[in-house]
Amino acid sequence: MPEQRLIRVELPPGPPLLSAFAEADRQQAARDLVLKNRFDPLGIDRGPYTLHLSIRDGRMVFDIRDADNAPLRVIALALGPFRRLVKDYQMVVEAHEQAVSESGPESRVQAIDMGRRGLHNEAAELLVERLKAHVAVDFDTARRLFTLVCALHQRI
Repeated sequence: MPEQRLIRVELPPGPPLLSAFAEADRQQAARDLVLKNRFDPLGIDRGPYTLHLSIRDGRMVFDIRDADNAPLRVIALALGPFRRLVKDYQMVVEAHEQAVSESGPESRVQAIDMGRRGLHNEAAELLVERLKAHVAVDFDTARRLFTLVCALHQRI
């Protein structure tokens, strides 16, 4: 039985993210994603997989490849249903970064972090739902993929 998981995630080269915090968040999500994930493209039993994730023409593009980087399937999801969540998530991340850098009250940082987690969870549920006809992913995998989508969106 092949491993139905990601062993590598590739993002297109681009300008650096706006902040060191956002870049650290992106790097951590990519590391955690590769360490533990469930990624099971329906009808493909040739795992483990490499994922080339990008945003093109208003779509999230999941270019799924085998371990040797040979193309298997490309899935493009409309970004529209995620736009509000991406925008809100980026605003909350900025507020969190500002609160931490200003050494604000711990209660403020915690409240912002709870809001960030709530948005992250909502986006992960939406991503699981939108991908279910193409790829089975677990909740934590979807959370980490959403973080990477936000990083890509920030670059545009």
